[in-house]
Amino acid sequence: MIQGPEPEATRRNAGTTESSRASRGWWDRNADDYQREHGDFLGDARFVWGPEGLDEADAALLGPAAELRGKAVLEIGAGAAQCSRWLAAQGARPVALDLSHRQLQHARRLADEAPVPLVEADAGFLPFADASFDLACSAYGALPFVADVARVHREVRRVLRPGGRWVFSVTHPVRWAFPDEPDEEGLTVSGSYFDRRPYVEQDDRGLAVYVEHHRTLGDQVRALTASGLRLVDLVEPEWPDWNTQEWGGWSPLRGRLLPGTAIFVCVAASRGDEGGV
Repeated sequence: MIQGPEPEATRRNAGTTESSRASRGWWDRNADDYQREHGDFLGDARFVWGPEGLDEADAALLGPAAELRGKAVLEIGAGAAQCSRWLAAQGARPVALDLSHRQLQHARRLADEAPVPLVEADAGFLPFADASFDLACSAYGALPFVADVARVHREVRRVLRPGGRWVFSVTHPVRWAFPDEPDEEGLTVSGSYFDRRPYVEQDDRGLAVYVEHHRTLGDQVRALTASGLRLVDLVEPEWPDWNTQEWGGWSPLRGRLLPGTAIFVCVAASRGDEGGV
């Protein structure tokens, strides 16, 4: 197969339409490789919050597993829906949403006799009625790749019932000041933490084929609270001794020195009680 030139990596602005188009195309092209490379770690029905290997079964950030039974849960950026299948095994009623058709094909491939409902849609335009879900979650899904993260939070707030939890994990923002390398090179600051320009890979015509957005911790908190969500916890998983694998820029070396993942635990405020941390 004839391959085109390697995409050019740069830092530049990228809006909602460009980011969405790039993400859909990138995940459709790379879903097979992603599942082949990380499928064993992710499992078929495991809810892991990030490369450190923190399991929801241990962390209970959505609530005690015994209390998940019967809860309507929306997973955003579900990929192959491993997290949703774990939730279903606890008796929850999950719906797995992703922008990528190919990722959802992997979800269908992995499904057993009780597959979870799959929805192909943009995280910023959730095709659900108001107050449809008790919980919402996203493990490294969707949020790093959208230009307007506040819109996603508003949509999640809309479809959550008052008091419902919204828990999501992203690359820890401090990582953006360091090279994305697993070895010693990734331990030396190479840029400004406050440089909010997205990381963009573009083709020879200047069209984005991959976009990832950077927000500081403060940016994340302000977007959440402005959307009627209340931050109740911020989890920074430590790298465990048992985890010896490298995953891109994540590694035991860096993980024991720098936070790699930030998990935001939020509650949908009742009307009239919005805002605040």
